[in-house]
Amino acid sequence: MATLVATRHNPAVKAIYERLLNQGKKKKIALVVCMRHLIIWLNKMLADNIPWEQMDVCAAATET
Repeated sequence: MATLVATRHNPAVKAIYERLLNQGKKKKIALVVCMRHLIIWLNKMLADNIPWEQMDVCAAATET
């Protein structure tokens, strides 16, 4: 559910989701890719003990 909300309201996840849809990926596949991105970001935050900062995540998303 968090990923569904993120695809609508989080600019970084929304950009990834829309890019995949424009490439012809199915919606479910694009959603799973976004889930994986969120999990990677959250694991990195926990490992480094850093807070969520929207701009850093957006910058990281545009680099991939």
